[in-house]
Amino acid sequence: MNKTGSHAGALRKGRVSETGRIYLITCVTWKRKEIFSQWACGRLLATVLINEHRRAETLAYVVMPDHLHWLIQLSNDTSLDRLMRTVKGVSSHRINRELNRTGRLWQPGYHDHALRREEDLVAMARYMVANPLRAGLVKHIGDYPLWDAAWL
Repeated sequence: MNKTGSHAGALRKGRVSETGRIYLITCVTWKRKEIFSQWACGRLLATVLINEHRRAETLAYVVMPDHLHWLIQLSNDTSLDRLMRTVKGVSSHRINRELNRTGRLWQPGYHDHALRREEDLVAMARYMVANPLRAGLVKHIGDYPLWDAAWL
């Protein structure tokens, strides 16, 4: 753990970005503030994710009140770090403007999991987008507005 009490530095050790690899990325809001409980803020984040199609193909995502799960296939000429710096920076700017606020939106760092070939991609996407059900936010996934998946 570093001086700020964050494990973000430890998350970066050994991280490698591979073009064409599929990653499950999770990132958390600053102090777990439930920014995305406000539907408009969640939609702004979803738009940023979808607009990154040059750097990563979005396979699935779910925006939870205080965090994001994003399943992507990394495109050419980019890295996870560059992609996440862009997503966090652009979303912070737009959401802070929407809320007429300043300051941090995201905690430093993010967690990534490179999927192995034997992992079932569709099952991973289904599990991920079912987070609102498991969290008790909705009774039916169709009632939750902040998710999408290429196969569902």
